[in-house]
Amino acid sequence: MATLFAGTSGFAYPAWKPGFYPAKLPANQFLKHYAQRLNCVEINYTFRRLPSAATLQTWVEATPPGFVFAVKANQRITHILRMKNAGEATELFLKMIDPLRTSRRLGPILFQLPPHLKCDVGLLRGYLELLPAGMRYAFEFRHESWLSDPVYEVLRERNISLCVAESEKLEVPEVITADFVYYRLRKPEYTEEDVDALAARSKDLLARGRDLYLMFKHEESPEGALNAELLMKKVS
Repeated sequence: MATLFAGTSGFAYPAWKPGFYPAKLPANQFLKHYAQRLNCVEINYTFRRLPSAATLQTWVEATPPGFVFAVKANQRITHILRMKNAGEATELFLKMIDPLRTSRRLGPILFQLPPHLKCDVGLLRGYLELLPAGMRYAFEFRHESWLSDPVYEVLRERNISLCVAESEKLEVPEVITADFVYYRLRKPEYTEEDVDALAARSKDLLARGRDLYLMFKHEESPEGALNAELLMKKVS
């Protein structure tokens, strides 16, 4: 049975008090509270730094079984090396996040490419050969040249999701390339009608057997977390 995973990009935001987090909740309890209401979080921390085993253990202990962490691939892979000669960096990154995999808490790994990196199908195909089977991967392309059938076909060959990223800058079409779909919902505002439309689409995808990961963005206010929670209620 397909599953809806709904959450936000990050969770450690004091500005979410008191709309989502209780006013007096200490920061070290944020994740525990978050995981009682939502079932997934996208971790951007891993883009900047490789996480320690202690940090990952803390995350696992704060969350219940069934909760998953979608993690953003480290910037060394995507932005510094730009997927070229990235075998060693990829191996190290996967090793550092392996405690999430072994504890069954690892969601998709999100590879967010730089906005000025233009389409290179051969580069993409070569990089994907480095990724071990049995894990979920999503690719967020931020240059429009990547949004083409040859790229979609390469993703389908490896069961890798095209990240459907909604933003003011570039709207990625919903092209299904895997047995799951990864959304990044980045617009400044989502009305309840927008959430209703997302709920209807979610039900359709779930009925077709696709797991769905929906990540809202709102660091400065609790709207993203509240929208994710509302979406889960509408779909359940």
